[in-house]
Amino acid sequence: MRIGMILDKQFPPDPRVENEAVSLIEEGHKVFLFCLSYDKYPLQEKANGINVCRFPSSKLEYKLSALAYSFPFYTKIMEKKIGHFLSENNIEVIHIHDIQIARAVFNANKHFELPTVLDLHENRPEIMKFYSHLKTFPGKYLISPKVWKNKEEVFVNRSKKVVVVTNEAKEELLSRTHIVSNDIYVVPNTVRKEFFKAPKIDANLINEFDNKFVLLYIGDTGDRRGLSTAIAALQSLKNDIPEILLVIVGASTNDSNLQQQVKDLDLENYVDFRGWQDASTFASYISASAICISPLHKNPHHDTTYANKIFQYMSFGKPVLVSDVTAQQNIVENANAGAVHIERNSDDFTLKILELYANDGHRIKLGENGKYFVQNEFYWEKTSKELIKLYSDIES
Repeated sequence: MRIGMILDKQFPPDPRVENEAVSLIEEGHKVFLFCLSYDKYPLQEKANGINVCRFPSSKLEYKLSALAYSFPFYTKIMEKKIGHFLSENNIEVIHIHDIQIARAVFNANKHFELPTVLDLHENRPEIMKFYSHLKTFPGKYLISPKVWKNKEEVFVNRSKKVVVVTNEAKEELLSRTHIVSNDIYVVPNTVRKEFFKAPKIDANLINEFDNKFVLLYIGDTGDRRGLSTAIAALQSLKNDIPEILLVIVGASTNDSNLQQQVKDLDLENYVDFRGWQDASTFASYISASAICISPLHKNPHHDTTYANKIFQYMSFGKPVLVSDVTAQQNIVENANAGAVHIERNSDDFTLKILELYANDGHRIKLGENGKYFVQNEFYWEKTSKELIKLYSDIES
């Protein structure tokens, strides 16, 4: 089949889009990717088997995308480009990545009447509530998460098939739409085998943390990611585990707040801010750690999605400590791969770390459980079979 994927941003990078496209190509499909270009990328190229079709865009269009369901300007601009893309590439099935561009796609498709797959990467209407520009003027008055939620429900009901990232997301969607269960496919953001098979380990980086009991966090450091809970816990943990070190590989605009918290608590010797690092270093950081963490705050978005970092952690046999947001709690408990703490509760975080620290054998066993789970049950080449099934169902 000739599949037309629609992405409302630049490509690369987008690991989920690339993973899905490559898996479909390996099954014999042809994938054409509509995406936007703000720089000097070639407008047409073949990348990893994907026929990438870039359409020049502007910063104004980028800003208008935030108002996609407030005013029609962005939709009008995009539907013309999408119509051209569908026609030029003789697309047979449309695969929409997230809802921001969905209205433009459905408008463009009125002429073609092609079957549509709506791929919901996250619970966008819920996570929007945490965007800083929606908390201040003018975004607070121009952009409504409630409107976006209503539109999401409309487009789910209009789609032939829908893709979500967790079983929890599927259940949430079924509770508020008319779509039938068999038309929702769960395709998690798991890691490819290549991530944990024959990784390149930097011995110098490993040695850098020699004699340290490393708690590792990889990813965005925004407030809702919960790192303030881990930092607060270090006040007590440093007394029981003098060699403890929280290593943070990632960054965000929230870093100044986290750094001030570290300074206020006199914890400069126990927290190492590494900033964003190339993904090729993740294997080394994970290998150097004792426990890996994901202390997310609880909200409707986090409850229905996975932080991909937990699968990266587990694939290297590291025990994880995660907060009790529904999706990640379920996956860690089902795999018996770590411990769960009460979200935003630094005392409970402390208790769970001390329990893991005190029992080396138990900690190692939890890590082995997670490694077995990811390397045998929950890696991309296996979990993507649901995506393959989706397109087989459309063909049949």
